[in-house]
Amino acid sequence: MAFDRYVAICHPLRYSIVMRPKICAFMVAGTWLGSLFNSVVHGIYTLSLPYCASREIHHFFCEFPALLKLVCGDTSLYENGLYISGYVFLLIPMSAIMASYGQIFSTVLRLKSNLRLRKALATCSSHIFVLSLFYGTAIFKYFLPKAYHSAEQDEVVSFFYTIITPMLNPLIYSLRNKDVAAALRKILGK
Repeated sequence: MAFDRYVAICHPLRYSIVMRPKICAFMVAGTWLGSLFNSVVHGIYTLSLPYCASREIHHFFCEFPALLKLVCGDTSLYENGLYISGYVFLLIPMSAIMASYGQIFSTVLRLKSNLRLRKALATCSSHIFVLSLFYGTAIFKYFLPKAYHSAEQDEVVSFFYTIITPMLNPLIYSLRNKDVAAALRKILGK
């Protein structure tokens, strides 16, 4: 989405060439296949670890870091793999997204029209908010050492990036629709 907005705002005349269906399908397939590969590797490795007597997970879903607390053996190799996976699937995409938005803001700030500036910022601000919420909580969960957060904090953070962020996405993007926003104002009595 950030790349789409980058091309639409920074290179509007080349949009239909750059964002053709084949390129979009390639980006979607690459994202899905990369995520699938990451999940399968982590799943297979996690299932092959030796677990202690207690099999009760103190978490609201079966997440890899929560499973590591049940392992009897040394998990340092796996934790290093988890950090590498975090860099590849969290920091690299977040850096690319921030670079896209940096270019967008650079282009928008050069615009002389306040209306265009407000429209561009309104288009990007909701996406940046959702991304900040998702990546911020995921980075807290996967990159901070375990000593800096408790099991309860892990549950709250996981709740944010697994439930709150996906729930906010349709709400935020539908509120940008004037008809939906008018209906919500009518319901709220404003």
